[in-house]
Amino acid sequence: MTTVQEERTSGQLRSLAEAAGRDLEEASALDILRWASETFGPRFCVTSSMEDAVVAHLASRARPGVDVVFLDTGYHFPETIGTRDAVDAVMDVNVITLSPTRTVAEQDAEFGPRLHDRDPDLCCAMRKVQPLQEGLTGYSAWATGLRRDESPTRADTPVVSWDEKREKVKIAPIARWSQDDVDAYVAEHGVLTNPLLMDGYGSVGCAPCTRRLLDGEDARAGRWSGSAKTECGLHG
Repeated sequence: MTTVQEERTSGQLRSLAEAAGRDLEEASALDILRWASETFGPRFCVTSSMEDAVVAHLASRARPGVDVVFLDTGYHFPETIGTRDAVDAVMDVNVITLSPTRTVAEQDAEFGPRLHDRDPDLCCAMRKVQPLQEGLTGYSAWATGLRRDESPTRADTPVVSWDEKREKVKIAPIARWSQDDVDAYVAEHGVLTNPLLMDGYGSVGCAPCTRRLLDGEDARAGRWSGSAKTECGLHG
């Protein structure tokens, strides 16, 4: 049976996103996710880098069994893969792992080794952006863990917006949260977090492009350190 969610056009979804971005600005993260679940049903998913499982946990309270999409780039730390497996085992979610078209070995053979050092934008495009583009095909809306306090490039993140690139509603339920808010939620609910966050990392991405933070750096300073790159392209 065709659902209401499937009948919405891109224009209708865009209008819905713009209105929700205004109406839900002061709403709690859980209420934002409840709105997403009620509005989109099974055509709503959460994406997670498995830096922590805060948004996945919140979404599971709003929609038990919610799809949680994870991009396995082939370059993740073992701790990240372990966090994914633990989330899948203990939380009321359905973890879906997406993989790039090429394995790391195939990419190295075609483009040369360590493409991430020579052309990180191309590497991210093939190993993150394209797989997510394809993996989100069946959804009308997706949620992410972006927060305004993470870096200057994320300071204006809306709680709900229109994702022009994918023509989907994009939801950032914890956009207004601080790191203290995240830590408090983790402590209150016993939420799984990546062990690397206790080992000097402020943000966890692919191993070759992520380092520990230095004193006084913002949470994402350890990503693509030494280059002008600040985002992988998933959110820009």
